[in-house]
Amino acid sequence: MHSSDAGSSEPPTPGAADSEDHSTAERVLGTAGVAHRTPGSTESRTASKLWWDADADDYQAQHESFLGLSDFVWCPEGLREDEAGLLGTVRGKRVLEVGCGAAACSRWLARNGAEAVGLDISSGMLDHARSGASRSGTEVPLVQASADLLPFATNSFDLACSAFGGVPFVADSGAVMREVARVLRPGGRWIFAVTHPMRWMFPDDPGPGGLTVTQSYFDRSPYVEVDDTGRATYVEHHRTLGDYVGQLTGAGLRLVELVEPEWPEGHTGTWGQWSPLRGKFFPGTAIFVCALDSAPEERP
Repeated sequence: MHSSDAGSSEPPTPGAADSEDHSTAERVLGTAGVAHRTPGSTESRTASKLWWDADADDYQAQHESFLGLSDFVWCPEGLREDEAGLLGTVRGKRVLEVGCGAAACSRWLARNGAEAVGLDISSGMLDHARSGASRSGTEVPLVQASADLLPFATNSFDLACSAFGGVPFVADSGAVMREVARVLRPGGRWIFAVTHPMRWMFPDDPGPGGLTVTQSYFDRSPYVEVDDTGRATYVEHHRTLGDYVGQLTGAGLRLVELVEPEWPEGHTGTWGQWSPLRGKFFPGTAIFVCALDSAPEERP
């Protein structure tokens, strides 16, 4: 699960998570401030690789106890695939996890009978995936690549999934949808979780300061951190719900369900800008459940 929870220690800003300690990554990358510009595809990919390589150790130290070693947790609200069943039957299916990070979800898939493949842009995260495989005894193939440039053959997977991986960090998330549609077999499903787009209106503050709108929902300016040379060291892009739906339908995918997990009773933990206080009033996660009814070349 990788998203704006790993943003910044700057003052509360949409896309940044000032409530977590990412000082190691910021020190390694020389983060100097925030830039108001829109990075293209190459710069966004480079920034994501830089950030997640630098932050991988801290991220796993902070979150592995919540995410588990071989578990499938969709979101900071704690919704697990064991309970939700959004993927349906995985046994015997070939499944691609996009933005797998340490690949806990991929290992859960493998333990439940799937032929899972984990993909991530970060070598640092994939190092943790290999460590997790060694500690758990569950191996899955790992591929280093960007979510918008999938290095797989057409019609090669039955399912694709992403729990806060990849989608918000590419300059063109529509390309991710098209690539996923390309590698899915007809009848396949694509299920992905992202920060709920309405959260972009609020500061990334888990406390009372995070309950007041400070930015337009329709402002699609990305959040960009830079070093003192202007090089992007962290990039996260904002899309509205309508943007995502348009990208999905444009790729030939059908939206089956939009899941907005509620904050559960008894869950007292805070993850970045996710907290019981904010979860009481508005959603923090959007999970898109999509189906590919026919191969792209078969559509009119």
